[in-house]
Amino acid sequence: MAKILFIMTGADEWTLNDGTEHPTGYWAEEAVVPLEAFKRAGHQVAVATPGGVVPPVDAASLTDEANGGAETAAHVRSVVASAEEFAEPVDLAGVDLADYDAVYVPGGHGPMEDLAGDADAGRLLAEALRAGKPVGLVCHGLAALLAADESGVNAFAGYRATGFTNAEERLAGLADKAPWLLQDRLEAAGIDFVPADPFTSHVQVDRNLVTAQNPQSSTAAAEALNALIG
Repeated sequence: MAKILFIMTGADEWTLNDGTEHPTGYWAEEAVVPLEAFKRAGHQVAVATPGGVVPPVDAASLTDEANGGAETAAHVRSVVASAEEFAEPVDLAGVDLADYDAVYVPGGHGPMEDLAGDADAGRLLAEALRAGKPVGLVCHGLAALLAADESGVNAFAGYRATGFTNAEERLAGLADKAPWLLQDRLEAAGIDFVPADPFTSHVQVDRNLVTAQNPQSSTAAAEALNALIG
């Protein structure tokens, strides 16, 4: 049995380029699907957030439309409401990576607000990479990679990865309002960003790094990370 650290956002708003606050949080599917997949595989999950706050869920990710129907949405809402892991996070600042076998970061726009500049998130991700521990990130969760900057060089520079693309941000209607775009920042950090068609399942695996493009990729991402964990 492995112990997997979920690094999750504590932000319930994303500051847009006009100064307004866009309601956000973590995207439910990207947390719930991997949580259930890892637990089915016999693994243990613990959640850490900046300041140890309960991670806020993006209300938009709980709708029937976002989950492909009422039945799936009801299940996702039930897990979000009942999972002890989400309700009892620890503070990122106090996390010792030696206690964990893998790290996973779900998306939602929340990580764009806090994890992108969180030194503890960056430290843990860089340490996991160097230690050869499986590291998985989905969608906007890849914003946390931007905090893994060591002496001006990103720890993930040169790695192949994918995440929420500029094209997807435009189709979602937020590209013109965003203070920055995830794909642009990852490429500027030296990461080899590999996009696929918008809103299709797409996963990249490079050594011990697993990345996924969007919510549609959550299942494939969990499967790939489980395969690395063994």
